[in-house]
Amino acid sequence: MIRLKLTTWTILAVMLVGLSACGIADEKLEVEKETEETTPVSQETIVDEVDEVVEEEVTTQEPETQYELNEANWTFQPIEDANPKAVLLTVDDAPDKYAVEMAKTLKELNAPAIFFVNGHFIDTDEEKANLKAIYDMGFSIGNHTQTHANLRESSEEQQKEEILKVNETVESVIGEKPKFFRAPFGVNTDFSKALVHQEGMLLMNWTYGYDWEKQYMDATNLTDIMVNTEYLTDGANLLMHDRKWTAEALKGIVEGLRAQGYDLIEPKTIKGIQ
Repeated sequence: MIRLKLTTWTILAVMLVGLSACGIADEKLEVEKETEETTPVSQETIVDEVDEVVEEEVTTQEPETQYELNEANWTFQPIEDANPKAVLLTVDDAPDKYAVEMAKTLKELNAPAIFFVNGHFIDTDEEKANLKAIYDMGFSIGNHTQTHANLRESSEEQQKEEILKVNETVESVIGEKPKFFRAPFGVNTDFSKALVHQEGMLLMNWTYGYDWEKQYMDATNLTDIMVNTEYLTDGANLLMHDRKWTAEALKGIVEGLRAQGYDLIEPKTIKGIQ
């Protein structure tokens, strides 16, 4: 009996050892499988992939130059094979009350534009957040002076303050200075022109605009005149403002321009601002 019992225990021990060995083998296979799946990519492969991403980002951030400003009439002329039948949308006096809403409308329509800002509309944290929101939606920012002053009636020191203070504030909010400048009332001086050039901004006025005239302080009338005026020409520079009726007319204006076959100029493709 004793010999039988010893044999039985021996068999059981052998079985247990076998099972343990199987378990160890299975764990080894799992470890080898995980090691194969998590084997790191070579450094050269990673560098190649990073280079591709960087190249794509550079291409996105620096679009091809397609238009140049004609200072004789403030229109834009195509460079090489860019579409001549195109216009530029601009919004002045931003971001007052409706600029963010207007930016959202333009964003939904995939319609680029420049928002020219006044410094007294970006004083508070809320106003700065509005500026940042417009910029983050992909729109270009322009300088429209600190207080909407008539530069011809300002001293050189006052002109310097009007222009540079806006640049400093904008840069502190979005990380870069404005790339465009438009003087209030379209009035510049030799000093302001030189300062704007020194600051690396492109100075422009406009071809036409109507939303400050009483008869066009209505969405329907404003839409009609903006897309049917005799001044609508190839390369036209369209002036609008941060106003309730303009915000309401904006969708119709964009759709009306496109219905007449006009493309909208992306400000980032304008010569002199890259």
